[in-house]
Amino acid sequence: MLRLSRYALAAVLTLTPAAGVLAADAPARPAAADRTLQSIRAGAGFKAAMAYLDQTYDRVVDETIELTEIPAPPFKEKARGEAYMAKLKALGLTDVEMDAEGNVMGLRRGTGPAGGPVVVFAAHLDTVFPAGTDVKVRREGTKLMAPGVGDDTHSLAVELAYIRALDAAKIRTKKDILFVGNVGEEGPGDLRGVRYLFGKGKYKDRISAFFSMDGTAADRITYGAVGSRRYRVTFKGPGGHSYGAFGLVNPMAAMGTTVVEMNRIKTPSDPKTTYMTSVVGGGTSVNSIPNAVWLEVDMRSESAAELAKLDAKFLAIVKDAVDAENTARSTRAGRISADVKQIGDRPTGATSPDAPIVQLTAAAVRAAGYRPELGASSTDSNIPISLGIPAVTIGSGGTGGRAHSLDEWIDVSKPENLRGMGVGLSALLAMADG
Repeated sequence: MLRLSRYALAAVLTLTPAAGVLAADAPARPAAADRTLQSIRAGAGFKAAMAYLDQTYDRVVDETIELTEIPAPPFKEKARGEAYMAKLKALGLTDVEMDAEGNVMGLRRGTGPAGGPVVVFAAHLDTVFPAGTDVKVRREGTKLMAPGVGDDTHSLAVELAYIRALDAAKIRTKKDILFVGNVGEEGPGDLRGVRYLFGKGKYKDRISAFFSMDGTAADRITYGAVGSRRYRVTFKGPGGHSYGAFGLVNPMAAMGTTVVEMNRIKTPSDPKTTYMTSVVGGGTSVNSIPNAVWLEVDMRSESAAELAKLDAKFLAIVKDAVDAENTARSTRAGRISADVKQIGDRPTGATSPDAPIVQLTAAAVRAAGYRPELGASSTDSNIPISLGIPAVTIGSGGTGGRAHSLDEWIDVSKPENLRGMGVGLSALLAMADG
């Protein structure tokens, strides 16, 4: 989670005084969003829903474990998707399906006319871990430890609990709610699930608001989209024997120059702009000039302009590195070339801090006794934000750590998790009844 940059903070300061980020001497008066959330939380329906979550909380933990232990590597989420779809069907949602991209979803009809606005509530099925990773959950007290348990499997279990709680409390919302387990949020997935949902999915023209639940922190509200560009660059050359062909151009040298020169780039801290030369591979043997090596690069920024500048610098570095190697050594057997392939492109943007989804979610955080932490990150919300559709990413409740590592963990202690779960549920109700 990225803290607010100076330009983003200026925008957030337009939030109501109750947001907890304004000057200490701001007038203390309840904002409209806070009144709405106070009314929701005081209502019999919400209280009944929370009582149900309290009574059935062990099921949330059990389903977190069950789903975590179904592997869901990038592009191989089908087994988990099918298991999740079966759960959605068992809960009585309508139009439960797996779409052509692998997203699973079901509609909870509201009281409005059929075909009206839809509020989407989504959590992602995939994890960052490759096939073959041991995803057996280990439990120590209230801690669950396993790859992907918090990012984002626990959110999937919380989503199911919300559906059951709404039904148990007999809550009817005005708008339809589309509950989604989407594919392709992590790494190479490049948000493919949500891209499909908004680009080709059958609800694409009906979605009026979008919640992504990702991670645990209940005080976190991601309303800004950190954009990214990712490349795989394959450097190619004639190759040859390390001794007999010594002196020929070497693609490894061009790649090395690219890495060194990229890591000399100075980027602004505000708006935060970053890069990483992260994965390499290739070569033939220790005694061979390689005929091909490859490099993967990740670049990110809160600013589309800064990301474009960084992208241009990187591409220029690749070209210059290739030219330098072709000049430095013999090309009698062939020249060095670079095949530049874009493997990721996430858009930047931000939901207005004045938008109801931000205001109401911040109010939901405050109503649960937390201080809202607003910021920018790279999540499924990037896509609707880039399309001008109000969207935020929120946490499932509780605490966790070591995401994207083999020792990832979450704490499923009941009191704190229930408190956090109340944030997402009340924010969802506020948007679905608006």
